[in-house]
Amino acid sequence: MIKKISDAFILETDHTSYIFRVMKSGHLEHLYYGRKITVKTREDIDCLLEKRAFAPGNSTVYSGKYKELSLEDCLLEMSSLGKGDTREPFIELRHMDGSTTCDLTCVAYAMEKGKKAFKELPGSFGNENEVETLDILLRDKNYGIELHLLYYVYDKCDVITRAAKLENKSDDKIYLDRLLSLQLDLDTSNMMLTTFTGAWAREMKKNTIPVLSGKYVNESNTGASSNQANPFCMLSRPGTNEDFGEVYGFNLIYSGNHYECLEVSSQQKLRFLTGINPRGFSFEILPGEDFEAPETVMTYSDKGFNGMSQNMHSFVREHIVRGAWAKKPRPIILNSWEAAYFDINEKKLLKLAKAGKDVGIELFVMDDGWFGERNDDTSSLGDWYPNKDKLPEGLKGLCDKVNELGLSFGIWVEPEMVNEKSNLYKEHPDWALRNLNTPHSEGRNQMVLDLTKEEVQDYVIESMTKVFGSANIEYVKWDYNRNFSDVFSTSLPSERQGEVYHRYMLGLYRCLRVLMKRFPDILFEGCASGGNRFDLGMLCFFPQIWASDNTDAICRAEIQTGLSYGYPISVISSHVSGAPNHQTLRTTPMNTRYAVASFGVLGYELNLSDSPAEELKEIETQIAAYKEWRDTYFFGSFYRGRSFTDPHNLGAFGTVLAAENENITEWTVVSPDKKQAVGMILQKLAIPNTRYQYFKARGLKPEARYHFTNIPMKHNIKAFGDLVNTASPVHIKQNSVAHNMLARFYKMDGETEDYAAFGDTLMNGGVKLSQGFAGTGYDDRVRFFPDFASRLYYIEEMV
Repeated sequence: MIKKISDAFILETDHTSYIFRVMKSGHLEHLYYGRKITVKTREDIDCLLEKRAFAPGNSTVYSGKYKELSLEDCLLEMSSLGKGDTREPFIELRHMDGSTTCDLTCVAYAMEKGKKAFKELPGSFGNENEVETLDILLRDKNYGIELHLLYYVYDKCDVITRAAKLENKSDDKIYLDRLLSLQLDLDTSNMMLTTFTGAWAREMKKNTIPVLSGKYVNESNTGASSNQANPFCMLSRPGTNEDFGEVYGFNLIYSGNHYECLEVSSQQKLRFLTGINPRGFSFEILPGEDFEAPETVMTYSDKGFNGMSQNMHSFVREHIVRGAWAKKPRPIILNSWEAAYFDINEKKLLKLAKAGKDVGIELFVMDDGWFGERNDDTSSLGDWYPNKDKLPEGLKGLCDKVNELGLSFGIWVEPEMVNEKSNLYKEHPDWALRNLNTPHSEGRNQMVLDLTKEEVQDYVIESMTKVFGSANIEYVKWDYNRNFSDVFSTSLPSERQGEVYHRYMLGLYRCLRVLMKRFPDILFEGCASGGNRFDLGMLCFFPQIWASDNTDAICRAEIQTGLSYGYPISVISSHVSGAPNHQTLRTTPMNTRYAVASFGVLGYELNLSDSPAEELKEIETQIAAYKEWRDTYFFGSFYRGRSFTDPHNLGAFGTVLAAENENITEWTVVSPDKKQAVGMILQKLAIPNTRYQYFKARGLKPEARYHFTNIPMKHNIKAFGDLVNTASPVHIKQNSVAHNMLARFYKMDGETEDYAAFGDTLMNGGVKLSQGFAGTGYDDRVRFFPDFASRLYYIEEMV
């Protein structure tokens, strides 16, 4: 709900209030954002106003009329250069007379139900019953520049989004050097900033630091939202944990270079900003033109990080992800990449697909290597026609045969890229994003296509239309495998090269809008060398994104935990792969690989054609269980419990003993009606003589009675090593014929957990699990829990 009372605007969601006012000078003063408070009259917020009698010493006074007002000591909704605010600005521009001063004050406002779409950028959506819009118009009377600050209030999700639009109403062009999307000024510096950083194969590492003075920047300048610094971040009070404490969450609906800055002023006031990265950015705006800044999402919770995440998850599911697959559980995928890499042909692929069908796979995906002369990563990007040596009957021939097996069919593409060794580059070298007069630095032997050019956009659209329409293709993995370098477009003059990054994103969004409209029923999955472009901008087009090229279960647990703070598990694509893992060479149990992958959009990526019968049977059992609980995973609410940290931060072994939480990851997903839940506990390293372990659920109905159980496991006796001889009447030599034969036909029974308890008991007291193996004996009352072990627990309300 949006209310205006006198000079104040009150934006209310179900549990939060956001309040600002128009000062007499015309500037917008931020008053409050937090837990919902009661405001019925203008007097109700007088206590929130900062009292001013004289300006601070050594500060700039805004004007002679307002001698008590120094903008550098105000909490503002937006800030600019030139009028005394020396902190990080919201907007920077250059006028034709050389001035950078920008004095924007409020002149009008408008409120309406619903939300209009942006002209070129993706954004959130909602009907008139779900969202309200507030448009605040600011004007610089000296230069004829107008700025719209846009606020969108989503009551039920406890989310407010913000955006900005600059209009040039003057007679001269201007150069825009910065227009961010959100500025939040708070009257305290006692906050912790959490960002999520990383690199290829180790995305979304959680970092939390106090910012007591100075400035901290989280940014990407790679051309994408990047795996180095995700645009999602959080502010929290010291001492906040998963379930208690105040948290603000922020995310940007944009897929290019982004910028998040937290600054503490000399007066100990905090300013948070986010938007397009001003580094490398400059935009010429002619008279009568405008510029839209991307939309930013913000939420607040006083119920800890889980509370904040619930708000974000609900918002992403209801107001970001759209199209035919938004509310539709996803098929279980088998991807060919780690099974075959580039070495594919129709016979090999069909054999793999048949093996997948036999264990319950629903969709088979042919990854890279099917087009042009593509036998490695040095050639053929841009040449989007089937390699007839590998696929004699083309895409349709293979697709029809996969469909005859009873499977859906999908493919991999990377439409934004081109290899120098390709027909496309030979014909159109000027279509690459590069300066043809200087050497070019490549990534993965490829160049980025110049999507600032409409003819290049049209090529991408039409070439992909031809591919997607050539067969019964029901899934597309859209990849993007390098960062920008030597950023230059022949479509723009020298003084406008600062527009390239943003114009590229606008071109990409146009391609995606057209293709999504032409192929509304295809399930698209975003990918960018894994999680290099995991952001809300891409989720406006792709209902799921590949989280990381690293499929190691231990690494994925950390990556997916990081992602879960801002993104629901229904958009996180996660696969079970082979062991040793191809990225870490670590061997983890098959049940652990499945447990982690099941808390996401489940797929498999290993060579089932060569898998032993015992492993195939285990996979078949996993898939059957997932199908039974798929709706709970997909539609449910996800909660974090304990979480282990990056292995580089674990320290010595003694540190693990002292910090139990760093060794355990604990997840729960609960169905919307709270009648079902799935829990997971995952251990990184076994700790000697540690028998005790527990599991605490979250999100259940406190008053409901639940059945808590696991699926009892069978353990290979070879996992116990020479200890088998403590129970065997005859000596068994390790890895002997007798040992292998015994392991084939005899398994050790695992523990059974089977309890009935109320929800409040399961959440507060938890379940004390069967004792862990501690070297003093083993039978079916003991939990076999070595390095990288896990368990899944199934929780159902009892009638």
